[in-house]
Amino acid sequence: MSETEHLIERKEELFTCDLCNKTFSKKKNFRAHLKIHTNVRNHFCDVCDKAFTNKKNLKAHLLIHSDVKSHVCDVCNKRFARKSVLIEHLRNHTGEKPFFCNVCNKPCGGKSELKNHLRSHTKEKPFSCDICNKRFSVKSNLKPHLLTHTKEKPFVCETCSKGFGQPSNLRTHLLTHSKEKPHICEKCGKGFSQKSALKYHLLTHKKEKQFTCETCNKSFLDNLDLKQHLLVHRGEKPFICEICGKGFTTKGILKTHSLTHMGEKPFVCEICNKGFTQKGNLQLHLLTHTKEKPRDCDICRKTFSTRIERKTHLLTHKGEKPHICDTCNKAFAQKFQLMSHLLTHTGEKSHVCDICSRAFARKSELKVHLLTHTGEKPHVCDICNKAFVQRGSLMRHLLIHTGEKNHVCDICSRAFTQKFELKLHMFTHTGEKPHVCDICSKTFLQKIDLTRHLLTHTREKPFSCEICNKGFSQRGKLKLHLYTHTEEKPFVCEICNKGFSEKRILKKHLLTHTGEKPHVCEICNRRFSEMGSLNNHVCTHFKEKPHVCDICSKAFTLKNELKRHFLSHSGEKPHVCDICNKSFALKSNLTQHMLTHTGHKPYACDICSKKFSRNHALNKHLLTHT
Repeated sequence: MSETEHLIERKEELFTCDLCNKTFSKKKNFRAHLKIHTNVRNHFCDVCDKAFTNKKNLKAHLLIHSDVKSHVCDVCNKRFARKSVLIEHLRNHTGEKPFFCNVCNKPCGGKSELKNHLRSHTKEKPFSCDICNKRFSVKSNLKPHLLTHTKEKPFVCETCSKGFGQPSNLRTHLLTHSKEKPHICEKCGKGFSQKSALKYHLLTHKKEKQFTCETCNKSFLDNLDLKQHLLVHRGEKPFICEICGKGFTTKGILKTHSLTHMGEKPFVCEICNKGFTQKGNLQLHLLTHTKEKPRDCDICRKTFSTRIERKTHLLTHKGEKPHICDTCNKAFAQKFQLMSHLLTHTGEKSHVCDICSRAFARKSELKVHLLTHTGEKPHVCDICNKAFVQRGSLMRHLLIHTGEKNHVCDICSRAFTQKFELKLHMFTHTGEKPHVCDICSKTFLQKIDLTRHLLTHTREKPFSCEICNKGFSQRGKLKLHLYTHTEEKPFVCEICNKGFSEKRILKKHLLTHTGEKPHVCEICNRRFSEMGSLNNHVCTHFKEKPHVCDICSKAFTLKNELKRHFLSHSGEKPHVCDICNKSFALKSNLTQHMLTHTGHKPYACDICSKKFSRNHALNKHLLTHT
């Protein structure tokens, strides 16, 4: 060692701080350092009055106000006011983390990162919001929080012009346009657009659960989770809510519960503005926007956004329904399903619509109902742009595009896209119709059919047409009736351009082009294009005539036949020809009559090519050939 080097070493050890043992080679640096401990700050910023221990720090701080960012990152071209901040930023690219936490040994890229991290141990939150007094451990978290008060969204998407309060939310949103999935699982290669989604997914690989409950054999990843779980068996709820006296097993759950009294939902989704009481719930909700499903079912490989969804799905494999109703013994896979079911016994409907005063048992039902007033359908199919009021309806609709049919009948192997379709199908084998009318004992497959039927007894028609005051028992029927006033036919056949007022009528019409008859009579094998026609036909085998005229007691197989018969009593002929003013009881008769004016003869004989205006005339003619 040279004499110069020896002197440098001596000088470095010359000035030692008695409080923190830090050494300095220069006296002025040592003096500046001492001010940190004494908290003497003589150098003030003229712009924001912030005080500093030395002139150098003040000089560096002034660059924030001047907007001068002369230090540029060579990797990503990001600019910085201070060189020290640039050096810290560069470590993001190199992955270097030279600073370690004294408490948990976590490595950090810079001093400021370490400082922020240490607050997670000390629980210190020095940065306070002037509006709502909410405190933050990191200053960078306070800044985006302030935007929630101002409603300012300075970060704008260049593709769709949507604004966001935080750059991180904009980055997440951009992935919906690019479909990019930068976060890759090292174990299975699956990609995710969000880091949090990858984090959730990794738990599916981490099968080790060392901590097992001796009571129910349930395993946990860490001891703390096991400890909290044990409180469930003991029935212990040491954390009590001061407002309602409800007890909770953990402090965190109590904290979350307290927000329900305040109505506070501090975690807001910037994409759809939905609020959440917990940050974790917001993170899970964001997956619905990115369409990510990080959790896999080990049995069928079906993917899910949340752990609870996967857990519920697993019960379908086990057939397990642990939650039982004490009143009717009906079993449910989930507790919330049981809670919802219990309301059917109590008849309690505490959630009332402010617009029409209709009451609902559940808040979620009221929420969905309100959309019928606004006409809003927030859940849109990405494939065909069809919109739905409920997310569940969209999910069911998506199965039409995928062609997926997971629900198979054990008796005839017929597959269905939805579970309820299989359930209804099973009744065709058993002949069971579980929903019974209390007035006439008529039975129905579905509850909705019974509800509609009951209106025939009460004669209640709550939905009225504003144009002609005609009443309807169902909203759907009123909607269809309105087309008769507007003569609007929005559903057009792509083959012959014929328009229809209803989608189902168009669907039926398309079968006339394809010649398809998918509905088969099990007795005589006769085929029909429509289910309704098959049902009418089946009645001819049993000679059943359930529709009886109140005036003359004549019975009919079909409801339409009874309807036509009524006109013979009333003498009513509502369908009038515009050309000759001749009136008809039935619309079909008017349609046939119109052919006499137009001369159009659509029914042709295959043998001699003679044409007829009516089908029955053709049938009569065919007898002349036989």
